[in-house]
Amino acid sequence: MKNLQTMLVCILTIGFHGHSFAAKTDTVFTYSDAMQKTIPAIVVTPDNYSPDKKYPVIYLLHGYSGDYTSWMNINGEYIRQTADTEEIIIVSPDGGYSSWYYDVPGDKNCQYETYIASELIRWIDRHYSTIQLPQSRGITGLSMGGHGALYLAFRHPDIFGIAGSMSGGVDIRPFPLNWDLSKRLGSYAENPENWERNTVIHLTHLLTPKTLKIIIDCGTEDFFYTVNKNLHQKLLENNIPHDFISRPGKHDAAYWKNAIQYQFVFMTTNFSLALGTR
Repeated sequence: MKNLQTMLVCILTIGFHGHSFAAKTDTVFTYSDAMQKTIPAIVVTPDNYSPDKKYPVIYLLHGYSGDYTSWMNINGEYIRQTADTEEIIIVSPDGGYSSWYYDVPGDKNCQYETYIASELIRWIDRHYSTIQLPQSRGITGLSMGGHGALYLAFRHPDIFGIAGSMSGGVDIRPFPLNWDLSKRLGSYAENPENWERNTVIHLTHLLTPKTLKIIIDCGTEDFFYTVNKNLHQKLLENNIPHDFISRPGKHDAAYWKNAIQYQFVFMTTNFSLALGTR
């Protein structure tokens, strides 16, 4: 964590001093065949965006009860700054009020795994000049979106090469009555196997060491702190390299406004390493 903190301070100091940010923010509407509806997303492109250049992309997922505008309300200035200084595209899609980014069998209104990991990716790659490789495609999010980012990345290593979570619900089993989870998975009492199969901490067997780049961040006063520590320990036991950050903080916007900076530094650094520019 110390090295990442030092890197963050240096990049923020060098990159933001005396710079005027003019990143372009668009609201786009994409159609989901899986859900048969149109879904909005915010797309931020750097001021010098050109179709003659290819760009890495970060997908930024919101939490329970949020929407595609949530992240821009939490720290839109920093998101635009990063798009400019790092020359990347940032996409913040709508993930539904309480989808948990699942594909729910029999529920045509909740097919968000298919939407994010397939339909939206294809749409962005068709309409923007992107580097269409996993190592140039990152995904992260807060709370429900932190769960969603790791869930999708663990299950789709051919799509995402970098994944992060902020205050993520990385083990949902201790919370059987919360956040509409039973609407997605059935009640825990009657469907325990479904909960076991669809909680992030039980998907680590899908990981190959040193492939997916992972960063996990959770405040020590967060109600998800224990499950994040448990995921960190399990990744250590399975020899899966990752960054784990914990510091004082609650499950709130103040924490996420700061946490997103660590996530973006981690991701843009790995983009640069993959491209050989750092």
